[in-house]
Amino acid sequence: MIQRLVPHPFLTALLTAVWMLLENTLSWGVFVFALILGLVIPFLTRMWWPNRPKLSRPFKVPEYLVILIWDIIVANVSVAITVVFKRNADMKPAWIAIPLDIRSPEAITCLASTITLTPGTVSADVSSEGAYLLVHCLDTDDPDAVRDEIKSRYERRLKEIFE
Repeated sequence: MIQRLVPHPFLTALLTAVWMLLENTLSWGVFVFALILGLVIPFLTRMWWPNRPKLSRPFKVPEYLVILIWDIIVANVSVAITVVFKRNADMKPAWIAIPLDIRSPEAITCLASTITLTPGTVSADVSSEGAYLLVHCLDTDDPDAVRDEIKSRYERRLKEIFE
């Protein structure tokens, strides 16, 4: 019964939190309205979500988000320094093919989104069988180190969360 009323509990919590942050007001009225939105939107859109993604360790998601936010902040500073102080002729962009150990479409999507959210890198393509992710890096001396860092920092954690 509860599954039918709250088809996506994490989405409900996320929508509620985002609405509270957008309102920038902490009151019961705003919370109740945010909770109503958080319940109604997933309920009305459940027909377009035939298979719910399975999270084997959902308690690892906050850790992943903290790491991601920290990496976004650090990468913003790094890219700003690179753009302002490094000559274009001295930059070493690279295309990197990352072999994927994760197989879940949701996990691959999260990894591609994480890479794109982090300034200085962009996910460009996923191979048809989902075995490789093509990433463009703005400036790197060692593409193998970038690949290894993505695999150890992000993919390993996503594998723990989704598989």
